[in-house]
Amino acid sequence: MNYVMKLTVYFSFILLVFPVLLPVGEVRGQDPEPLGIAMENFEYPYPYDFLPLKAEEKDIRMAYMDISPEGSANGETVILMHGKNFFGAYWEKVIGALASEGYRVVVPDQIGFGKSSKPIIRYSFHQMGEHTRTLMDHLGIEQAVIAGHSMGGMVASRFALMYPERVSHLILENPIGLEDYRRLTPWVPAEQMYEGVLSQTEDRIRQYHQNYYVEWKEPYETYVQVHYRWTLSGDYPRLAMVSAITSQMVYEQPVIHEFSDISVPVLLIIGQEDRTAIGRNRAEPETAAGMGYYPDLGKRAAEWIPDASLVELEQIGHIPHFESFDRFMDEFLLFISDR
Repeated sequence: MNYVMKLTVYFSFILLVFPVLLPVGEVRGQDPEPLGIAMENFEYPYPYDFLPLKAEEKDIRMAYMDISPEGSANGETVILMHGKNFFGAYWEKVIGALASEGYRVVVPDQIGFGKSSKPIIRYSFHQMGEHTRTLMDHLGIEQAVIAGHSMGGMVASRFALMYPERVSHLILENPIGLEDYRRLTPWVPAEQMYEGVLSQTEDRIRQYHQNYYVEWKEPYETYVQVHYRWTLSGDYPRLAMVSAITSQMVYEQPVIHEFSDISVPVLLIIGQEDRTAIGRNRAEPETAAGMGYYPDLGKRAAEWIPDASLVELEQIGHIPHFESFDRFMDEFLLFISDR
């Protein structure tokens, strides 16, 4: 029985027993409205469409926003790639700023995220790269600026390695994967990760998100509530399994060992207070203490990538386009207009 079949059998079993495993809240009336795992009742900032795709003989759909430039178009396109715990809508202000400068902006939700399909398959960055190329072909985009945040930085890097001729500039905003997690923390099966995701509570979700920021602000609560409302959905076990499989993808498929092969100009925008590290909770205490130190990780990545520029943002955490929007956009626009 192959990997995906095992997960499918395991997932089917969990669906059968899940109703007796999930405690029933004593005060259900106090819970917010459940959010479907395809985010049907969550409004995106711009109109979205779907690209039909296939993966492992499954019919799936990739959601994307395609925003036209405002005023005079400059003929260039920017593709924005979201992080693992986010989705295309969190790029709203960046989209607006780019469109106002004459850029066409395309924002996909990768398969397994946002409004896109959530199949139980073997996820890979190569597959996400191929899906992105297919989307570009569908939209008639020959070449684009590719920008990725967090896990989106790993997707963007893999895309640039696979299709360098389709990339004019590569921008990596606090990408995860700047260290090889396989060498720092032990492997665990997806089923074990799944149980952890399945047991998430509102408080635990909020505590995790608070680690992204130097200063917590009320607008960030939106993303806590999205994750929490997913847990109230009857389809949450499927999303939890997808989250576990994609976490394993991040662990098993590093890109840093190929940074020296990236042939396009790269801008690294690194919030210096970021300490994000996948699997830190499984590492030995001494190892865990040194993981996710972005001041060093950013410098090292800039040394490995042949044509890289590094911007270090002091007192900024994991999401510079939230915490330091003006500086982030200044550096972003300067980089893509100066070459």
